Amino acid sequence: MFFLCLVLATADNPFRAFALPHLVAVALTVGLAVGLVVWARKVGSARLARRIGLTLAVVMLANELVYLVYGFSTAPVAEFARGFLPLHICGMAIFLTAWTLWRPNRYVYEIAYFWAMGGSVQALLTPSLGGQEGFPTYWFFAFFAGHGLTVTGVAFATWGLRMRPGRGAVLRVVIATNLYMLLVAGLDWLLGANYMFLCRPPEGVSPFFFLPWPWYLVVLELVGLVLVLLLCLPFVVSDRLARRRPGGGPAEAL
Repeated sequence: MFFLCLVLATADNPFRAFALPHLVAVALTVGLAVGLVVWARKVGSARLARRIGLTLAVVMLANELVYLVYGFSTAPVAEFARGFLPLHICGMAIFLTAWTLWRPNRYVYEIAYFWAMGGSVQALLTPSLGGQEGFPTYWFFAFFAGHGLTVTGVAFATWGLRMRPGRGAVLRVVIATNLYMLLVAGLDWLLGANYMFLCRPPEGVSPFFFLPWPWYLVVLELVGLVLVLLLCLPFVVSDRLARRRPGGGPAEAL
């Protein structure tokens, strides 16, 4: 209780990375993800796992709807179109994750997994919040709820529903990401926006935007490929351990 009161009493305007509110938001995300996975696997009920997944999907979509309504009601239409549409990787990952939890599909899950674990996790650790958007403003809660629930949802789909990327997932996600980037680049040009930070770097501190435009885009491509390969490691290691166990069959290669 003392810790909760301390957090609630901590004003964080402007937002400061790794200040107490930031650390608590990250800790809550990790705790929620681990707690739901452990609960589902300990009970071992497919029905419970399904209900948890559906609940997460509804909460994620409701949070995103509130964000869009709030943005539309507080910003001019042109500004809303340039800054509030869910066109960032993390924004689309919300819908893909909710889709996966609502109606599991391997190909949708693959993109959601790599985008959430590679994008939403990075956003949680290095948020692009600026100005007066620190704790306890609505934008602070909306940012960490949206990204945190996405990570929680993908983690639950992976370890709670036991989904995993299939053969050829790396190639599929690389192609899908670059095609989506081209689509967003066209929308950025039409709207005068900066979705996916294709036109300029985000506000805040990030280790991936140390070069000027457009050279940081090349860095993002390389970093993205490395992240995709690293995110395959849990499955590669799991497959190798399974093959070493007595009676372990051939694993499905990524």
